[in-house]
Amino acid sequence: MSASAGFVDLLDTRPETLREAAADFGGLVHCPPLGVLRPRSAAGIRDALAHAGRHGIPVAARSGGHSLYGQGQAPGGIVLDLGELNAVGPVTGDRVEVRAGALWRDVLAATLPSGLTPPVLTDYLGAGVGGVLSAGGLGGASHRHGLVADSVLELEVVTGAGEHVVCSPDRHGALFHTVLAGLGQVAVIVRATLRLSPAPTRVRRYCLYYPGLDGYLSDHRLLATDRRFAHLEGQVRPVPGGWTHMIEAVAAHRDASAPDDDRLLRGLSFDSAETEDLGYAEFANRVATDEEILRATGEWLYPHPWLNLLLPEDTAASVVTGILADPAFQDLRANGLVLLYPLLTGTLRAPLFRRPRGEVVLLFALLRTAAPGTAGPMVAANRTAYAYARAQGAVAYPVNALPMSPADWREHYGSRWETLAEAKSVHDPRGVLGRGHGMWART
Repeated sequence: MSASAGFVDLLDTRPETLREAAADFGGLVHCPPLGVLRPRSAAGIRDALAHAGRHGIPVAARSGGHSLYGQGQAPGGIVLDLGELNAVGPVTGDRVEVRAGALWRDVLAATLPSGLTPPVLTDYLGAGVGGVLSAGGLGGASHRHGLVADSVLELEVVTGAGEHVVCSPDRHGALFHTVLAGLGQVAVIVRATLRLSPAPTRVRRYCLYYPGLDGYLSDHRLLATDRRFAHLEGQVRPVPGGWTHMIEAVAAHRDASAPDDDRLLRGLSFDSAETEDLGYAEFANRVATDEEILRATGEWLYPHPWLNLLLPEDTAASVVTGILADPAFQDLRANGLVLLYPLLTGTLRAPLFRRPRGEVVLLFALLRTAAPGTAGPMVAANRTAYAYARAQGAVAYPVNALPMSPADWREHYGSRWETLAEAKSVHDPRGVLGRGHGMWART
């Protein structure tokens, strides 16, 4: 039996497995693979990529399955289900080794007993480690600590050319910086060593309400730049005839030393405020309750035509106002969530993570749920909104239900495009990885 034939025998080709691999959280693209492989080591990933390279077939890595537009699918190819590569720990000093198939909730569960946490966590902890690091990862602590990916000290990867490499900023640094926030274009992450920070025992959460966008943005800028809060996010919420705005600001504390409300809220122009005290683990896992409810109603499995944009500060107000006034996005008022909060570009260090001009930029996330069969116009509206925002200096945070052409990607990466293209030619010369993004013209 040939090595190739032996490898094919390891693939799970059951119809139910292929259907599952052709589905993701976005629920918009369904492309069955040839088969699914569940590697238990880097060697298994290396064998898969060697086979794929010889035959020129696509490979996609999958952990949490939370892609929005088929980015984690491999039509006619191989899906690497990394669920078996899910070990976390042990915690050593201020760092922890994590396998790419682990979920972030598993990481936090392993580090909190040592009083430690990743510096930045995404809002949803059910996502996979490898997928978040490939996208970059944004969260409420990003204004202070940057991307989730910026806490990575070392990576173990297998490149599209089948090379098994351990890399860091000082060892194979070019590869390291192309993997982080590189959308899985050159390698599959096997393991990551993460830097950790001291975890609070409790947090105080302030919800500050603003009737107007200008005051909201002004106070958000102040809070982002003076970094008085550990966590800073915000939402635009519908009210009759318009929108209101809520800053979510979170102060970390220990039981014996509650935050000083007067100091933390000094100089702000909010109309009203609400506060609550929570355990840190409860706060970090706050989305889990929403997930349980949506799974119980079945809405978790509905299509999610989400759009995430990064806006320059000088045009943010006009872009937000224009898009929210568009009738194509009016469903957000009844069946969606709008996030709007600041980031500091100086903290976002991964070279391939694209950001707009300026010291302060804003994440503008339009998170919609579509009834089955109704998402097509929403995806088209995403494309229109993206073009409108891009004309005013915005870039995509590329985890979207948004069709993008190779020309769009070239514009997205700008001066970094040639760096990525060269890395692709070296580390994935057959172009087997990351085809779901539509980044490269294929012959």
